[in-house]
Amino acid sequence: MELEAKINTIRELLKNKKILLAFSGGADSTVVAKIASEVAKSVLAVTIDNGVMPSSCIQNAENIARQMGIDHMVISEDYLLDEHFKENKPNRCFICRNKMYSKLETVAQEKGFKCLVDGTNISDLLEDRPGIMVNYQKNIFSPLVESGMTQEDVLDFLKKENLEFSTSTTCLATRISTGSEITTKKINRISYAESLIKNLSSANFIRVRDQGDMGIIEVDSYSSLLNPNTLQHIDSELKAVGFKKVVLDIGDSSKKKKDLVVYKPCKDELNKIMFETELPYPINIELTCIELEKMGIVKCSPGMGIAMLEVEGRNVTIFKKGKIVARRVKDQEDAQKLLIKVLPKIRRFVSEI
Repeated sequence: MELEAKINTIRELLKNKKILLAFSGGADSTVVAKIASEVAKSVLAVTIDNGVMPSSCIQNAENIARQMGIDHMVISEDYLLDEHFKENKPNRCFICRNKMYSKLETVAQEKGFKCLVDGTNISDLLEDRPGIMVNYQKNIFSPLVESGMTQEDVLDFLKKENLEFSTSTTCLATRISTGSEITTKKINRISYAESLIKNLSSANFIRVRDQGDMGIIEVDSYSSLLNPNTLQHIDSELKAVGFKKVVLDIGDSSKKKKDLVVYKPCKDELNKIMFETELPYPINIELTCIELEKMGIVKCSPGMGIAMLEVEGRNVTIFKKGKIVARRVKDQEDAQKLLIKVLPKIRRFVSEI
């Protein structure tokens, strides 16, 4: 689907609605805010200051909302007071989003907003993000998912409209290894390290991973850092805030465009086209089948870990381990359109969160 068609779909989805938007000021929520500001009956953008966001995140969100002319509210709550969050178990993302969206639900009820919206896009569903289960449990409306907007679509729209957005809106707790306790000291030193490197480099993507005594620097462009004095300064500053060893990851840390589906030769069926994709998390086949029944004819075998969907002459097979295979499709574009419809129906194991 062409970008303009997807944008028009979002316009129709948000038209004349009273919208409370989970707003970080990042690329996704900025796209939703822009479109909502033009077609919605009213918009309230709400940003949660949870104590573990990059230092510039809240101010950037305020500035972007002001530029768009939409109402904006900041709610402060220190998540580091939550022992379950601080434990940093694999379900940390779920705990964080559940706390965040529960607060937004309360605000929506108090202020009479029935439509609670976020900026989740289709590409997010291809990543290991257990927090997205909160969207399903709380019936959060994700217009970018409904319209089939990928991350590339989002960035193309922002560029086309010449819209500013915050490039650093991910929780600093994501920099800390799972299982290692999240502390104020760790969050502060990560925040300081990333701010320091931002001022010393030309990089847009900056992450400092906190792995015990080691600080691992990830940037999308490190050439401006390759100066002996600059490196010595970074090493000295990061060790001063508690890191005993500082390393620079020279791999490409920027996100590369990823095809939603890839072609796979179909050996068993001559001249049949087959595409597949691999999700990085296990799938709850039983719950997924219930959702898929809204689309077409489903054959479900939770015991074997397989679900098969027949829709409009096409076949989709979903495996418990995360693989999705599309058969009898016309081409890659057709397979992608089908996957865009299927992905929101996928449910991961609740036990995983």
